[in-house]
Amino acid sequence: MKKEYDFSKAEQGKFCRPVEELEIPVYLDKELKAFYSKKALKKNVDLNKVVNTVLRKEMEMLKALG
Repeated sequence: MKKEYDFSKAEQGKFCRPVEELEIPVYLDKELKAFYSKKALKKNVDLNKVVNTVLRKEMEMLKALG
C-alpha cells in the first residue's frame, strides 16, 4: 500500500445504494423451478411473474387465517 492516497477527485457515495433498492436473490429447489418453469412456458409469461403470483396468493391465504 502507498503511504498516502490522493482523494481530492473522489466522489462520496458513488457506489452506495440504498437498502430499499437491493434485489435479494431467491433460489428455488430444482423440482419447484422445473414445475413453475413449465407453467410459465405454457402461459408464455416470465418465471418471476408466476412465482410472485403463487407467493402473493399464499400470503393472502395466511393473512386470512390470522
